[in-house]
Amino acid sequence: MNKLFFSFFSLLFIANSYSQKDSLQLGDRYADDQLYMAITYAQFSNQPSTITRSRFSYAFSTGFLKDIILNKKGNFSFALGVGYGFDFFNHELKVSEINNTTVFDTSENSTSNIFRAHNLEFPLEIRWRTSTAKKYDFWRIYTGVKFLYNFSNTFSNTENSIDLKYTNVAAYRKLQYGLTFSTGYTEFNAFLFYSLTPLFENATIQGEDINTQIIKFGLIFYIL
Repeated sequence: MNKLFFSFFSLLFIANSYSQKDSLQLGDRYADDQLYMAITYAQFSNQPSTITRSRFSYAFSTGFLKDIILNKKGNFSFALGVGYGFDFFNHELKVSEINNTTVFDTSENSTSNIFRAHNLEFPLEIRWRTSTAKKYDFWRIYTGVKFLYNFSNTFSNTENSIDLKYTNVAAYRKLQYGLTFSTGYTEFNAFLFYSLTPLFENATIQGEDINTQIIKFGLIFYIL
């Protein structure tokens, strides 16, 4: 039922957006309110020296952006939005929770070491585009910052046929943010996210600070 309602709402929103644009004339003030969906390859950066590799990882996000026009022509604007993001990392940093204390180690003896995160997203963008009130196919350059609030994280590890799972570990940073950049033509656009905050708070491994951050790059789709 929830999926059916979401699909119906999305179709209604898209149809309404197009019907509004069809009534505009060239030179009219307009906004590009949009649904967005990003599919990206994800990696950890600034890993400790003891962590030497990271396997295939990915991320997915979707949400809605409200466009606020900054000039009469309508090709320069500010946007703010809200959405949901999912991160999946297959990595070498082993994370455990013992007596409400997060412990870090390498997973070189593990057959599986997975991290999953579910986040609320709050993107803010400055936008430039070649669109007009009657031109729907256009080039765009959007850049800004995205705030993330983590509401669920899970670290899973399999070693010597023993499966361990830790949820919402104490050292994980709930509030994060990073820079975003997207550019492209019509719905298909290249996307980059570069985290400015370490993933963990007050974290060390073998005496070395853990300043692990996230980089994501891939495709983002904007639906008017």
